[in-house]
Amino acid sequence: MIFRALSSGVERLLYTQLVGGSNPSARTLFICLLVALLAFPALGRAESAPTPGPVYVLPIQGEIQKGTVYVVRRGVKAALEAKASALVLDMDTPGGEGEAMKEVMATVGKFEPADRTYTYVNKEAFSAGAFISAATRHIWMAPGAIIGAASPVTLGQEGPKELPPKFVSGYAALIRAAAEQNGHNPAVFDAMVNKQIGLKLDGQEIVAKGDILTLTTQEATRRFGSPARPLLAAGVAPNLESLINKTVQPGATIVRIEPTGFESISRWIITISPILLSAAFLFGYLEFKTPGFGLFGVLCGICAFVFLFGHYIAGLSGYENALLLLLGLALLITELFVFPGIFIPGLLGLALILFAALNTMIDRYPSDPALPTLTQLNAPVVNLAIGFFGGLTAILLAARFLPETALFRHFRLSASSPAGADLFEPLLELNAQGRALTDLRPSGTAEFDGKAYDVLAEGQFIPQGNLVQIDQIEGATIFVKASVTSPKRSAKNKR
Repeated sequence: MIFRALSSGVERLLYTQLVGGSNPSARTLFICLLVALLAFPALGRAESAPTPGPVYVLPIQGEIQKGTVYVVRRGVKAALEAKASALVLDMDTPGGEGEAMKEVMATVGKFEPADRTYTYVNKEAFSAGAFISAATRHIWMAPGAIIGAASPVTLGQEGPKELPPKFVSGYAALIRAAAEQNGHNPAVFDAMVNKQIGLKLDGQEIVAKGDILTLTTQEATRRFGSPARPLLAAGVAPNLESLINKTVQPGATIVRIEPTGFESISRWIITISPILLSAAFLFGYLEFKTPGFGLFGVLCGICAFVFLFGHYIAGLSGYENALLLLLGLALLITELFVFPGIFIPGLLGLALILFAALNTMIDRYPSDPALPTLTQLNAPVVNLAIGFFGGLTAILLAARFLPETALFRHFRLSASSPAGADLFEPLLELNAQGRALTDLRPSGTAEFDGKAYDVLAEGQFIPQGNLVQIDQIEGATIFVKASVTSPKRSAKNKR
């Protein structure tokens, strides 16, 4: 708008100067100004031209299973964050698990722009691999490659066994929908799944009824119809680099997502995530109940680390959730040891811990809205609820039964009488009352009959100066609880 107004004004001035003006210098100045104004839009267009992003290559190698899902999920999220210009699947697979295949197809569908997704078949794309290739917009093949034979089967002791017709029909509909969405001929993929339909194009039988369609590179690139279109593959490339540099994006930066080797391990970590959460809550409680930092604190940290690491490898969680978890733990420690009884830091800390655990399990992408959908929340909420209530149940059982066990008694005996005390001195009586000389959380010092003793307030926090009452004496360990009556001198046992 500004350039248009300036240009029209300059045109009027130029017309005046060139036609009616008599000053040569003014005419020269106006001509230079006009040339500059005409150049500015071109310069603006040159500066605003976006630089193409890198091309991300994701491996679909070997048997397709849950670990493949984690690699593809991690790669698609990284590509979206890097604003990649294209996504290429480097495929060589005999097939694999149906559920893992569906997750891979859904994950590939998250990439934007959708018309910049490619499958490079090098050398095989059988069964689930053919399904995944239908989820990309372009299919290219290496010389001598093969694609097809996508009829779903189940493996048993007697070898592969065909699924009932209703399951075959469901898988056929899935692959047809993917093919239609990405501009492929759905009849071609349908013939790869359902052997009852066959395939004819231009009056030529491609595959007869009763057989499953499998195509070589030459067969997949043959053209049919008017205008002529390839049967399936857009073309042949001798290798992946040639495909990218000549077809996808000349001179592109290629980023390869490599499997880490932990994907198979993370599969089991995801499966037992509720158990890990329950164990972390339980060990955290036991660490709080025993003085100092010891075995239970280490076990709690290991459970939290394994939980976060497994979900990170699975492409679900990032470093931000670990930071939120640490912040929540810091607030809980602040509540317990710095500002006891305030409750606000403790509640915020617990809320952050639960949020970090929930957010760790949510499968989110950079293009997703800020708030997760109900579908995204379904499984994580169930796992978090199982982990939280499982941990709470374990804590209640531990509080009830562990104090009576020899193992737990060993840990709580760490709060002992003062060094150098006469252990043969007459013991205090049960229910004797005194006063807390320090905060008991749970261990500390209390005064009875004018003498200081190391005590342990089991299951509660008692501030300094409050009245306490001896609840139990085991060996050299004195267990106390809060007292609401006035203190009285305790009598000594007679020896």
